Parts: sequence; C-alpha cells; structure tokens
Amino acid sequence: MVCPFDRAQALEQRQRDQAIAAQLAQARPSGPSLTHCEDCDNPIPEKRQALGGITRCVPCQTVVEQGQRR
Repeated sequence: MVCPFDRAQALEQRQRDQAIAAQLAQARPSGPSLTHCEDCDNPIPEKRQALGGITRCVPCQTVVEQGQRR
C-alpha cells in the first residue's frame, strides 16, 4: 500500500515540474535593451541589459510580474 505522504509528495513534484516547464516555454524578450527603465526612468544595470530585450529595472519588473499573478 502506498503511503499518503508519498503520493502527496509525488503530486507536489509533478505540479512543480509543470510550473517550471510552463515558465521555460514562455517567449523570452529579445533585441536591444533599454538603458533606462520605461516605468521609472532609473538606469538599468549593464549586466541586466546584457540579457537582451530588457525594458524595466528589477523593482518595476517585479511589480509587473506580481500583478500578472493575481
């Protein structure tokens, strides 16, 4: 007989794997990055700009992403 805790752990792992796969499947931004945030006009660090397609600083991007989750 399978332990209920093992079944719960397996379900949690499947859900986690599905969530990670969904995030990885989303299109990544591409093209040149902005030097300043489009929302607050603060400078975007060069290391972040190197990712390509970056238009917001980390705090503003965090707000945008949290708004999409609600």
